[in-house]
Amino acid sequence: MGNVEKLMNQIMELKLTSKRLQREARKCNKDENSEKLKVKKAIEKGNLQKMLETMDSFERQFVNMEVQAELIESSMAGSTSLSTPEDQVGSLMQQVANDYGLEVSVGLPQVAGHAISSKDEEKVSEDDLSRRLAELKACG
Repeated sequence: MGNVEKLMNQIMELKLTSKRLQREARKCNKDENSEKLKVKKAIEKGNLQKMLETMDSFERQFVNMEVQAELIESSMAGSTSLSTPEDQVGSLMQQVANDYGLEVSVGLPQVAGHAISSKDEEKVSEDDLSRRLAELKACG
Protein backbone atom coordinates (compact mmCIF):
# COMPACT_ATOMS: atom_id res chain seq x y z
CA MET A 1 0.00 0.00 0.00
CA GLY A 2 2.96 2.34 0.00
CA ASN A 3 2.64 2.99 -3.69
CA VAL A 4 -1.06 3.76 -3.45
CA GLU A 5 -0.42 6.25 -0.63
CA LYS A 6 2.34 7.90 -2.63
CA LEU A 7 0.06 8.09 -5.62
CA MET A 8 -2.75 9.57 -3.48
CA ASN A 9 -0.33 12.12 -1.98
CA GLN A 10 0.84 13.13 -5.46
CA ILE A 11 -2.78 13.52 -6.61
CA MET A 12 -3.52 15.68 -3.56
CA GLU A 13 -0.41 17.77 -4.18
CA LEU A 14 -1.40 18.18 -7.85
CA LYS A 15 -4.92 19.26 -6.84
CA LEU A 16 -3.51 21.78 -4.36
CA THR A 17 -1.03 23.04 -6.96
CA SER A 18 -3.87 23.31 -9.50
CA LYS A 19 -5.99 25.38 -7.08
CA ARG A 20 -3.00 27.58 -6.23
CA LEU A 21 -2.30 28.14 -9.94
CA GLN A 22 -5.98 28.97 -10.55
CA ARG A 23 -5.90 31.57 -7.73
CA GLU A 24 -2.71 33.06 -9.15
CA ALA A 25 -4.26 33.13 -12.64
CA ARG A 26 -7.32 35.02 -11.29
CA LYS A 27 -5.01 37.44 -9.47
CA CYS A 28 -3.00 37.94 -12.68
CA ASN A 29 -6.22 38.66 -14.60
CA LYS A 30 -7.23 41.26 -12.00
CA ASP A 31 -3.76 42.83 -12.16
CA GLU A 32 -3.92 42.81 -15.96
CA ASN A 33 -7.29 44.60 -15.95
CA SER A 34 -5.98 47.08 -13.40
CA GLU A 35 -2.90 47.80 -15.53
CA LYS A 36 -5.04 48.16 -18.67
CA LEU A 37 -7.18 50.73 -16.85
CA LYS A 38 -4.07 52.61 -15.74
CA VAL A 39 -2.72 52.62 -19.31
CA LYS A 40 -6.07 53.82 -20.65
CA LYS A 41 -6.18 56.65 -18.12
CA ALA A 42 -2.57 57.58 -18.91
CA ILE A 43 -3.36 57.69 -22.64
CA GLU A 44 -6.47 59.79 -22.03
CA LYS A 45 -4.53 62.13 -19.77
CA GLY A 46 -1.74 62.34 -22.35
CA ASN A 47 -4.21 63.05 -25.12
CA LEU A 48 -5.89 65.69 -22.98
CA GLN A 49 -2.52 67.27 -22.22
CA LYS A 50 -1.58 67.21 -25.90
CA MET A 51 -4.96 68.70 -26.82
CA LEU A 52 -4.51 71.49 -24.25
CA GLU A 53 -1.02 72.22 -25.57
CA THR A 54 -2.37 72.35 -29.14
CA MET A 55 -5.17 74.68 -28.10
CA ASP A 56 -2.72 76.97 -26.29
CA SER A 57 -0.47 77.03 -29.35
CA PHE A 58 -3.46 77.81 -31.59
CA GLU A 59 -4.55 80.63 -29.29
CA ARG A 60 -1.05 82.18 -29.32
CA GLN A 61 -0.92 81.95 -33.12
CA PHE A 62 -4.37 83.51 -33.40
CA VAL A 63 -3.41 86.42 -31.14
CA ASN A 64 -0.19 86.96 -33.14
CA MET A 65 -2.13 86.94 -36.42
CA GLU A 66 -4.68 89.37 -35.00
CA VAL A 67 -1.94 91.78 -33.91
CA GLN A 68 -0.23 91.50 -37.31
CA ALA A 69 -3.54 92.11 -39.09
CA GLU A 70 -4.18 95.22 -37.01
CA LEU A 71 -0.69 96.54 -37.76
CA ILE A 72 -1.05 95.88 -41.47
CA GLU A 73 -4.52 97.39 -41.53
CA SER A 74 -3.42 100.53 -39.73
CA SER A 75 -0.32 100.97 -41.89
CA MET A 76 -2.26 100.36 -45.09
CA ALA A 77 -5.04 102.71 -44.04
CA GLY A 78 -2.49 105.41 -43.32
CA SER A 79 -0.52 104.93 -46.52
CA THR A 80 -3.40 104.45 -48.96
CA SER A 81 -5.57 107.22 -47.62
CA LEU A 82 -2.69 109.68 -47.93
CA SER A 83 -1.34 108.51 -51.27
CA THR A 84 -4.42 107.64 -53.33
CA PRO A 85 -6.32 110.52 -54.98
CA GLU A 86 -10.09 110.47 -54.44
CA ASP A 87 -10.93 110.76 -58.12
CA GLN A 88 -8.90 107.63 -58.92
CA VAL A 89 -10.66 105.70 -56.17
CA GLY A 90 -14.06 106.83 -57.43
CA SER A 91 -13.28 105.93 -61.03
CA LEU A 92 -11.93 102.52 -59.98
CA MET A 93 -15.10 101.86 -57.98
CA GLN A 94 -17.22 102.83 -60.95
CA GLN A 95 -15.15 100.67 -63.31
CA VAL A 96 -15.52 97.61 -61.07
CA ALA A 97 -19.24 98.28 -60.71
CA ASN A 98 -19.59 98.54 -64.49
CA ASP A 99 -17.62 95.31 -65.03
CA TYR A 100 -19.99 93.39 -62.78
CA GLY A 101 -23.18 95.24 -63.67
CA LEU A 102 -23.54 96.79 -60.24
CA GLU A 103 -24.90 100.13 -59.25
CA VAL A 104 -22.64 102.22 -57.07
CA SER A 105 -24.98 103.65 -54.49
CA VAL A 106 -22.42 104.64 -51.90
CA GLY A 107 -19.74 107.00 -53.07
CA LEU A 108 -16.88 108.65 -51.32
CA PRO A 109 -17.79 111.52 -49.04
CA GLN A 110 -17.83 114.73 -50.99
CA VAL A 111 -18.06 118.29 -49.86
CA ALA A 112 -21.61 119.35 -50.61
CA GLY A 113 -21.94 122.29 -52.96
CA HIS A 114 -25.41 123.00 -51.68
CA ALA A 115 -27.45 121.97 -48.67
CA ILE A 116 -30.34 119.52 -49.01
CA SER A 117 -33.24 119.95 -46.68
CA SER A 118 -33.89 117.06 -44.36
CA LYS A 119 -37.41 116.49 -45.79
CA ASP A 120 -36.03 116.15 -49.33
CA GLU A 121 -33.32 113.82 -48.02
CA GLU A 122 -35.91 111.65 -46.23
CA LYS A 123 -38.04 111.52 -49.38
CA VAL A 124 -35.09 110.42 -51.50
CA SER A 125 -34.05 107.86 -48.89
CA GLU A 126 -37.57 106.41 -48.60
CA ASP A 127 -37.98 106.26 -52.38
CA ASP A 128 -34.62 104.51 -52.70
CA LEU A 129 -35.51 102.00 -49.98
CA SER A 130 -38.92 101.34 -51.52
CA ARG A 131 -37.32 100.76 -54.91
CA ARG A 132 -34.76 98.36 -53.43
CA LEU A 133 -37.46 96.46 -51.53
CA ALA A 134 -39.51 96.08 -54.72
CA GLU A 135 -36.43 94.76 -56.58
CA LEU A 136 -35.72 92.25 -53.83
CA LYS A 137 -39.33 91.03 -53.83
CA ALA A 138 -39.21 90.64 -57.61
CA CYS A 139 -36.01 88.59 -57.43
CA GLY A 140 -37.02 86.44 -54.46
